[in-house]
Amino acid sequence: MPHLPPNQSAQIPAPRSPSAPPPAAPEPVRLDAAVIGAGFGGMYALHRLRDRLGLTAHAFEAGDGVGGTWYWNRYPGARCDAESVFYSYSFDEDLQQEWVWSERYAAQPEILSYAEHVADRLDLRRSITFGTRVSSAHYDEDRCLWLLATDTGRRVEARYLVTALGCLSAAQAPGIDGLDGFLGEVHHTAHWPHEGVDLSGKRVAVIGTGSSGIQAVPEIANLAEHLTVFQRTPHYTVPARNRPLTEEEFDDVRDRYPELREEARDTAVGLLLDPPPGNAADLTETERTAELERRWHRGGLGFISAFGDLLMDETSNTIAADYVRERIRETVRDPRTAELLTPADYPIATKRICLDTGYYEAFNRENVSLVSVRDTPIERITPTGVRVDGTDHEFDVIVFATGFDAMTGAYTRMDLRGRDGRRIDEEWRAGPRAYLGVAVSGFPNLFTVTGPGSPSVLTNMMASIEQHVDWITDYIDHLERSGVAAAEAEEEAQDSWVAHVAEVASHTLYSRAGSWYMGANVEGKPRVFMPYAGGLNLYRQQCDRIASQGYPGFTHTAKRSRGNPSRKHLRPAR
Repeated sequence: MPHLPPNQSAQIPAPRSPSAPPPAAPEPVRLDAAVIGAGFGGMYALHRLRDRLGLTAHAFEAGDGVGGTWYWNRYPGARCDAESVFYSYSFDEDLQQEWVWSERYAAQPEILSYAEHVADRLDLRRSITFGTRVSSAHYDEDRCLWLLATDTGRRVEARYLVTALGCLSAAQAPGIDGLDGFLGEVHHTAHWPHEGVDLSGKRVAVIGTGSSGIQAVPEIANLAEHLTVFQRTPHYTVPARNRPLTEEEFDDVRDRYPELREEARDTAVGLLLDPPPGNAADLTETERTAELERRWHRGGLGFISAFGDLLMDETSNTIAADYVRERIRETVRDPRTAELLTPADYPIATKRICLDTGYYEAFNRENVSLVSVRDTPIERITPTGVRVDGTDHEFDVIVFATGFDAMTGAYTRMDLRGRDGRRIDEEWRAGPRAYLGVAVSGFPNLFTVTGPGSPSVLTNMMASIEQHVDWITDYIDHLERSGVAAAEAEEEAQDSWVAHVAEVASHTLYSRAGSWYMGANVEGKPRVFMPYAGGLNLYRQQCDRIASQGYPGFTHTAKRSRGNPSRKHLRPAR
């Protein structure tokens, strides 16, 4: 079955005959720091560890190139939903001056080219092993080392383990009966063939209408003989209004990059969006409508900041949601289809808001059909198509846009073990637990880039990545200069942070939706709001305060004079 997400669980070796001699184990690669992942988080972490701190650092990447999300997701219409001029690194002024973005919202090929340009410019490839998945990472408490094993047989020992696994990297493989027997092509948006897929003149099914489905549908509709979209839950999507950037526009951005970046750092989302004119109740009905109209026609994520209390007040949220519902009914000519496409049972922006180009308009085409599987789920995949409610729909190609086991899946699918053999999947059985979203109690010297408990997916990911990597590597530098062998988040501090994350979320409307923020798209996953909803600016302030106070919330194990760790624990002053 081609191009579906691979099984990312730990690989178990086949039993060996008792009489066969054990194979000679290769000597492990010894590092100061091992980085897992070569997306934007992994590349920046590698650069900081290797080039700024002078540590022996190396990254391991399952793909054959850099880019992470943008290496794997090559489906038609794949595009960033943060404006290009901010979806880029800010740490190098020369880099942001020399790179030119062509569009307001860059498409996948351009973003991947940018990642490759950065890797070449910083000479990162020599410190990355591609085509290699880390299958296990176990902590050796006696030696204060992480012991890594890869699917290629390589073993690695590292004092620090930095995981840049990506929040949306563990793709959800569809669990539908009969899939193995389908005679046509099967693809997943998150593992799109690099050579592309010829969809012209074919009958195509798209299953799933999250962000990737919403981006892919208009593009596939232009190619396919007929496209059928299978939708369980309708999503709110607002127009991107994407367009080319003029030379004058981009020159102006480059002239003001330092001040623009500084302003963006002081926002909740790491982007410069038009600030709200006030809460909905502060405005007249005419003013509210005008504000929503202006943001709708400008396009982009700024729509959800129309009112200051849009994510906290149900009345305010309903005003914005009703506006979008009216736009759907205006756009989609068939009333029944429009009704199916209209979200009705959860607040707007409590699931990830989507940006689209012609999504609703696509359903006005004669070659596009919509099938709701909310009340009558897909029964099975037949050899020739999809069966729903006793009706067989025939296809040449099935495209799964079924999303990800977000934020935690990449961790729980790996054999990751800390002190005393404790497993991350067991530790997170009731939901992820981390201190600041960067460290986990019981897992010394493990640092998670944009992990659960951080703002990450609620922000411009590039801004969150830079903040996280800067903080983590500054902390590692502090540990190196202080002669510390191991640093571990204290359970009490972790519990306090987890409670704080939950409390902040409780003041919002997020829990009203069965979203992947809550783990609701994965069967059996605990329903816990995973990201920090307090905003990147407030999160940054708290992280900076903790650093300035000597890193309270961490236990430090000192090195002995001969390089072996001491059992003495050094606690920073509070």
